[in-house]
Amino acid sequence: MKVAIWDTYVTKEDGTLMHFDIIVPEHIKNEEIIYTFGKQYLRSKNLGNRTLSAQECRFCHLETATDTILTDIETQGFHILEMQNCNP
Repeated sequence: MKVAIWDTYVTKEDGTLMHFDIIVPEHIKNEEIIYTFGKQYLRSKNLGNRTLSAQECRFCHLETATDTILTDIETQGFHILEMQNCNP
């Protein structure tokens, strides 16, 4: 399965820049749906008050999904790849 990678940067309350990818099936192109997935992830990190828009989250590229990504997409509709400063 091909998936779309949405490169996302959010400034945390302490000023550090949090970087993560939102990974979805390639057919999902509606940005509001992508942002909803990102906001769900941010709530899980107690950062539910952060905004997501085209300013913070942009389509980057397509790639083939790994088994882990496929499992997450099947169970929750998306996968998050934590890149930088994603822990509290």
